[in-house]
Amino acid sequence: MPQHHWILSFVCDDMPGIVNAISGAIVDCGGNITESQQFASSNGRFFMRLQVEADAPRADFEARLTQVGERHQMEWQLDDVGRPLRTLVLGSTAKHCVSDLLFRQREGQLPIDVPLVLSNHESLSRIADFYDVPFEHRPVMTAEEKQAMEARILELVDQHDIELVVLARYMQILSEDLCRALEGRAINIHHSFLPGFKGANPYRQAHDRGVKLIGATAHFVTPDLDEGPIIEQNVTRVDHSHSPAQLQHIGQDVESQTLTRAVRWFAEHRVLLDGDRTVIFR
Repeated sequence: MPQHHWILSFVCDDMPGIVNAISGAIVDCGGNITESQQFASSNGRFFMRLQVEADAPRADFEARLTQVGERHQMEWQLDDVGRPLRTLVLGSTAKHCVSDLLFRQREGQLPIDVPLVLSNHESLSRIADFYDVPFEHRPVMTAEEKQAMEARILELVDQHDIELVVLARYMQILSEDLCRALEGRAINIHHSFLPGFKGANPYRQAHDRGVKLIGATAHFVTPDLDEGPIIEQNVTRVDHSHSPAQLQHIGQDVESQTLTRAVRWFAEHRVLLDGDRTVIFR
């Protein structure tokens, strides 16, 4: 069996010969393509994700891909299939998303490695302890504490070589500077009601208005609140028989599933940015 199984993903301007160039580089290194997906967008950009088995050392692959990448001005990434992505989880008081992420990490169902759960409330400490994940609490009640929290986030990103930051119902708005620093590697989750409700107790508002659809959206974090490129969305039907508490339980299930799926796709390098949109190779 081949010694290595890699993921190769890249983005470049669409032009003739790209697939041939990449395939040739893989063949030159004795590689065999086990999975291949590609997409050409309407704005002239080309996206591709490959999984490759080979015996060649990584350095040989990188050297050959660098030549192709420079020729076609590609943004490319090479990684090991299944390597856990170093992930920082941010939370507040809601437990469902954090619990789902940590459970799936422990069971080997999600290719992430969470070195720490950081929260502005202490209520998540027991969940982190249960899954044997370090927990840190920092209050965010004042502007100074908010600045300190954001500085701590960046410190942890550097300290643990964090590749992904997940806002698992972290109920704080990130500053524009922090959003810029985490651009393309921070994912948020929020509920999506039709019609939409904001402010306190949205499930009570939804119940009072007789909503028929509850959903959730996972997206990249940007300075524009809840308007970053969308990674995944889900929706489920509800009706008049559901109480506000039942609506909340249903919504939390949808949020957990949606966030976990987005994190999995990101960790498997299946999410590529196309301006304000995403290309998802499922």
